[in-house]
Amino acid sequence: METTIERSTEVLNDLIEINNDRVDGFTRASKDLGEGDADLKAVFDKFASDSRRNVQELSRAVGQAGGELETGNSVSGTLHRAWLDVKATFSGHDRKAILSECERGEDAIKKAYRDALSGDNGLSPDQVSLIVNQQQAINQGHDRIKALRDAQV
Repeated sequence: METTIERSTEVLNDLIEINNDRVDGFTRASKDLGEGDADLKAVFDKFASDSRRNVQELSRAVGQAGGELETGNSVSGTLHRAWLDVKATFSGHDRKAILSECERGEDAIKKAYRDALSGDNGLSPDQVSLIVNQQQAINQGHDRIKALRDAQV
């Protein structure tokens, strides 16, 4: 039978993995942009940095709970791997296509955060608060990417 610490650690580790996917996705997207896309590069770099900070905070929460920290990306199959798919599908330097793929990745991380907060996840009140705060920033990031995509001709 799975303990509360094991359940909460699994939830936190899943969020760590998808945040790592997000860092990789935005880093790849930034590299695939052209010279005239400095505005998007700045946005992508900020979101990658935000997810690096999320990983640090989530890692601390795992340690404080006495759980075992996993690192890496979501290759275990437990998460939606949209950010990994995003990294694999960039072609050319089409802003709208890149933004569309980034939005798919943002949809996946939004779902991961929703899932983390639903059901019997074993999270402590402090862990829930941390995840809710990160979720708000993730939702704002998604909305920003969507608005940038919708603004493309």
